[in-house]
Amino acid sequence: MVVALPSAHGATRWTPDVAAARAYALERPGVESFSVRDGSRAWGYQPRRVVRTASLIKTMFLLAYLRRGDVRFRPLGPAQKALLDPMIRKSDNWTATRARMIVGDDAVRRLARAAGMRNFWPAPVWGGSSTTARDQAVMFQRLERLLPPRHRAYGLRLLRTIVPSQRWGVARVVPDGWRIYHKSGWGSGSGAVDHQAALLVKGDRRVALAITTTSNPSHKEGKVTLRGIAFRLLRGLR
Repeated sequence: MVVALPSAHGATRWTPDVAAARAYALERPGVESFSVRDGSRAWGYQPRRVVRTASLIKTMFLLAYLRRGDVRFRPLGPAQKALLDPMIRKSDNWTATRARMIVGDDAVRRLARAAGMRNFWPAPVWGGSSTTARDQAVMFQRLERLLPPRHRAYGLRLLRTIVPSQRWGVARVVPDGWRIYHKSGWGSGSGAVDHQAALLVKGDRRVALAITTTSNPSHKEGKVTLRGIAFRLLRGLR
Protein backbone atom coordinates (compact mmCIF):
# COMPACT_ATOMS: atom_id res chain seq x y z
CA MET A 1 0.00 0.00 0.00
CA VAL A 2 1.17 3.51 -0.79
CA VAL A 3 1.44 5.53 2.41
CA ALA A 4 0.53 9.19 2.01
CA LEU A 5 1.86 11.61 4.59
CA PRO A 6 0.73 15.22 5.03
CA SER A 7 3.26 17.85 4.02
CA ALA A 8 3.96 21.03 5.92
CA HIS A 9 1.27 22.72 3.82
CA GLY A 10 -1.33 20.05 4.48
CA ALA A 11 -1.15 18.45 1.02
CA THR A 12 -0.67 14.73 0.52
CA ARG A 13 3.00 13.78 0.36
CA TRP A 14 4.06 10.95 -1.93
CA THR A 15 6.03 7.96 -0.72
CA PRO A 16 7.12 5.01 -2.88
CA ASP A 17 5.25 1.74 -2.45
CA VAL A 18 8.24 -0.14 -1.06
CA ALA A 19 6.15 -2.98 0.33
CA ALA A 20 4.59 -3.78 -3.05
CA ALA A 21 7.93 -3.46 -4.85
CA ARG A 22 9.65 -5.73 -2.34
CA ALA A 23 6.87 -8.33 -2.53
CA TYR A 24 7.12 -8.31 -6.31
CA ALA A 25 10.91 -8.60 -6.19
CA LEU A 26 10.67 -11.67 -3.96
CA GLU A 27 8.45 -13.36 -6.55
CA ARG A 28 10.91 -12.76 -9.38
CA PRO A 29 13.59 -15.30 -10.37
CA GLY A 30 16.64 -13.10 -9.73
CA VAL A 31 18.00 -11.25 -6.70
CA GLU A 32 16.93 -7.61 -6.44
CA SER A 33 17.79 -4.44 -4.54
CA PHE A 34 16.53 -0.89 -4.89
CA SER A 35 16.87 2.60 -3.47
CA VAL A 36 14.63 5.66 -3.83
CA ARG A 37 15.43 9.21 -2.77
CA ASP A 38 13.17 12.26 -2.64
CA GLY A 39 14.85 15.29 -1.13
CA SER A 40 16.13 14.31 2.31
CA ARG A 41 13.96 11.17 2.43
CA ALA A 42 15.21 7.75 1.39
CA TRP A 43 13.77 4.25 1.13
CA GLY A 44 15.08 0.95 -0.08
CA TYR A 45 15.29 -2.81 -0.05
CA GLN A 46 18.80 -4.19 0.43
CA PRO A 47 20.10 -0.84 -0.87
CA ARG A 48 23.69 -1.57 0.20
CA ARG A 49 23.98 -4.96 -1.49
CA VAL A 50 27.18 -4.80 -3.54
CA VAL A 51 26.89 -5.71 -7.22
CA ARG A 52 28.95 -5.30 -10.38
CA THR A 53 28.32 -1.98 -12.09
CA ALA A 54 28.11 -3.25 -15.67
CA SER A 55 27.34 -0.19 -17.83
CA LEU A 56 26.07 1.93 -14.94
CA ILE A 57 29.68 3.03 -14.56
CA LYS A 58 29.47 4.86 -17.89
CA THR A 59 27.58 7.69 -16.19
CA MET A 60 30.52 7.99 -13.81
CA PHE A 61 32.94 8.12 -16.75
CA LEU A 62 30.83 10.91 -18.27
CA LEU A 63 30.84 12.96 -15.07
CA ALA A 64 34.54 12.39 -14.43
CA TYR A 65 35.39 13.44 -17.98
CA LEU A 66 33.29 16.62 -17.92
CA ARG A 67 34.76 17.59 -14.52
CA ARG A 68 38.36 17.47 -15.82
CA GLY A 69 40.26 20.71 -15.37
CA ASP A 70 41.00 20.94 -19.10
CA VAL A 71 37.35 20.28 -20.01
CA ARG A 72 34.95 21.73 -17.47
CA PHE A 73 35.29 25.39 -18.54
CA ARG A 74 35.76 24.90 -22.28
CA PRO A 75 33.40 24.02 -25.13
CA LEU A 76 33.41 20.40 -26.22
CA GLY A 77 34.80 19.64 -29.66
CA PRO A 78 33.45 17.12 -32.21
CA ALA A 79 35.97 14.45 -31.15
CA GLN A 80 34.94 14.73 -27.50
CA LYS A 81 31.25 14.46 -28.35
CA ALA A 82 32.01 11.49 -30.62
CA LEU A 83 33.49 9.83 -27.55
CA LEU A 84 30.79 10.67 -25.01
CA ASP A 85 27.60 10.49 -27.09
CA PRO A 86 27.75 6.79 -28.03
CA MET A 87 29.07 5.81 -24.61
CA ILE A 88 25.88 7.08 -22.96
CA ARG A 89 23.17 7.06 -25.60
CA LYS A 90 24.09 3.67 -27.13
CA SER A 91 26.04 2.25 -24.18
CA ASP A 92 29.01 1.68 -26.47
CA ASN A 93 31.77 -0.30 -24.76
CA TRP A 94 34.73 0.80 -26.91
CA THR A 95 34.19 4.49 -26.18
CA ALA A 96 33.66 3.69 -22.48
CA THR A 97 37.03 1.95 -22.37
CA ARG A 98 38.62 4.93 -24.10
CA ALA A 99 36.97 7.40 -21.70
CA ARG A 100 38.21 5.40 -18.73
CA MET A 101 41.75 5.46 -20.09
CA ILE A 102 41.55 9.25 -20.43
CA VAL A 103 40.13 10.06 -16.99
CA GLY A 104 41.83 7.28 -14.98
CA ASP A 105 40.55 5.40 -11.96
CA ASP A 106 41.64 8.09 -9.50
CA ALA A 107 39.32 10.62 -11.13
CA VAL A 108 36.44 8.15 -11.03
CA ARG A 109 37.08 7.51 -7.33
CA ARG A 110 37.13 11.27 -6.69
CA LEU A 111 33.82 11.56 -8.49
CA ALA A 112 32.41 8.78 -6.31
CA ARG A 113 33.48 10.65 -3.17
CA ALA A 114 32.01 13.92 -4.45
CA ALA A 115 28.74 12.12 -5.17
CA GLY A 116 28.57 10.62 -1.67
CA MET A 117 28.99 7.02 -2.88
CA ARG A 118 30.27 4.67 -0.17
CA ASN A 119 30.71 1.32 -1.85
CA PHE A 120 32.19 2.07 -5.25
CA TRP A 121 35.47 0.45 -6.20
CA PRO A 122 36.92 0.15 -9.72
CA ALA A 123 37.95 -3.19 -11.17
CA PRO A 124 40.50 -3.94 -13.91
CA VAL A 125 37.57 -4.71 -16.23
CA TRP A 126 35.34 -1.69 -15.73
CA GLY A 127 32.05 -3.64 -15.86
CA GLY A 128 33.18 -5.61 -12.81
CA SER A 129 33.53 -2.53 -10.61
CA SER A 130 31.54 -2.47 -7.38
CA THR A 131 28.45 -0.40 -6.63
CA THR A 132 25.15 -0.49 -4.75
CA ALA A 133 21.62 0.67 -5.44
CA ARG A 134 22.02 3.25 -2.70
CA ASP A 135 25.18 4.71 -4.26
CA GLN A 136 23.64 4.93 -7.73
CA ALA A 137 20.51 6.64 -6.40
CA VAL A 138 22.63 9.14 -4.47
CA MET A 139 24.68 9.95 -7.57
CA PHE A 140 21.61 10.45 -9.76
CA GLN A 141 19.93 12.58 -7.11
CA ARG A 142 22.98 14.89 -7.23
CA LEU A 143 23.43 14.60 -10.99
CA GLU A 144 22.76 18.25 -11.81
CA ARG A 145 25.18 19.47 -9.15
CA LEU A 146 27.87 17.02 -10.20
CA LEU A 147 27.77 18.20 -13.81
CA PRO A 148 29.86 21.36 -14.40
CA PRO A 149 27.57 24.30 -15.28
CA ARG A 150 29.19 24.67 -18.71
CA HIS A 151 28.28 21.08 -19.65
CA ARG A 152 25.17 20.48 -17.55
CA ALA A 153 22.67 20.74 -20.38
CA TYR A 154 24.84 18.53 -22.60
CA GLY A 155 25.28 15.80 -19.99
CA LEU A 156 21.59 15.77 -19.16
CA ARG A 157 20.67 15.62 -22.83
CA LEU A 158 22.71 12.45 -23.29
CA LEU A 159 20.96 10.77 -20.36
CA ARG A 160 17.62 12.06 -21.63
CA THR A 161 18.04 10.70 -25.16
CA ILE A 162 19.04 7.07 -24.64
CA VAL A 163 18.35 5.20 -27.89
CA PRO A 164 14.82 3.70 -28.06
CA SER A 165 16.08 0.11 -28.06
CA GLN A 166 17.54 0.67 -24.58
CA ARG A 167 14.60 2.51 -23.04
CA TRP A 168 13.22 -0.38 -21.00
CA GLY A 169 12.30 -0.86 -17.35
CA VAL A 170 11.84 2.44 -15.54
CA ALA A 171 11.74 4.34 -18.85
CA ARG A 172 8.49 2.52 -19.66
CA VAL A 173 6.67 3.59 -16.51
CA VAL A 174 7.58 7.27 -16.11
CA PRO A 175 4.61 9.06 -14.50
CA ASP A 176 2.82 11.65 -16.61
CA GLY A 177 4.44 15.06 -16.54
CA TRP A 178 7.84 13.81 -15.37
CA ARG A 179 11.08 13.87 -17.35
CA ILE A 180 13.58 11.03 -16.98
CA TYR A 181 17.37 10.91 -17.19
CA HIS A 182 18.62 7.35 -16.90
CA LYS A 183 21.24 4.72 -17.64
CA SER A 184 21.04 0.93 -17.73
CA GLY A 185 23.64 -1.75 -17.19
CA TRP A 186 23.31 -5.35 -18.29
CA GLY A 187 25.48 -8.41 -18.69
CA SER A 188 25.70 -8.80 -22.47
CA GLY A 189 22.14 -10.09 -22.59
CA SER A 190 22.83 -12.99 -20.22
CA GLY A 191 20.65 -11.82 -17.35
CA ALA A 192 23.57 -12.12 -14.92
CA VAL A 193 23.13 -8.42 -14.12
CA ASP A 194 20.39 -5.99 -15.12
CA HIS A 195 20.51 -2.58 -13.46
CA GLN A 196 19.00 0.87 -13.88
CA ALA A 197 19.52 4.27 -12.26
CA ALA A 198 17.38 7.30 -12.98
CA LEU A 199 16.53 10.86 -12.06
CA LEU A 200 12.93 11.98 -12.52
CA VAL A 201 12.30 15.71 -12.77
CA LYS A 202 9.09 17.74 -12.64
CA GLY A 203 9.42 21.47 -12.01
CA ASP A 204 11.64 21.83 -8.93
CA ARG A 205 10.91 18.27 -7.77
CA ARG A 206 13.59 15.57 -8.02
CA VAL A 207 13.12 11.84 -7.40
CA ALA A 208 16.03 9.43 -7.90
CA LEU A 209 15.93 5.67 -7.93
CA ALA A 210 18.21 2.76 -8.69
CA ILE A 211 17.32 -0.90 -9.13
CA THR A 212 19.92 -3.66 -9.29
CA THR A 213 19.16 -7.25 -10.23
CA THR A 214 21.42 -10.28 -10.49
CA SER A 215 21.08 -13.96 -11.41
CA ASN A 216 18.21 -13.47 -13.85
CA PRO A 217 17.59 -16.44 -16.17
CA SER A 218 17.72 -14.03 -19.14
CA HIS A 219 18.00 -10.37 -20.04
CA LYS A 220 14.33 -10.44 -20.99
CA GLU A 221 13.37 -11.53 -17.48
CA GLY A 222 15.63 -8.89 -16.00
CA LYS A 223 13.89 -6.16 -17.98
CA VAL A 224 10.50 -7.42 -16.79
CA THR A 225 11.73 -7.23 -13.20
CA LEU A 226 13.08 -3.70 -13.62
CA ARG A 227 9.80 -2.50 -15.06
CA GLY A 228 7.70 -4.20 -12.40
CA ILE A 229 9.69 -2.81 -9.50
CA ALA A 230 9.86 0.68 -10.99
CA PHE A 231 6.12 0.70 -11.67
CA ARG A 232 5.30 -0.17 -8.07
CA LEU A 233 7.73 2.35 -6.63
CA LEU A 234 6.63 5.25 -8.83
CA ARG A 235 2.93 4.78 -9.39
CA GLY A 236 1.94 7.13 -6.57
CA LEU A 237 3.66 10.00 -8.38
CA ARG A 238 0.82 10.04 -10.89
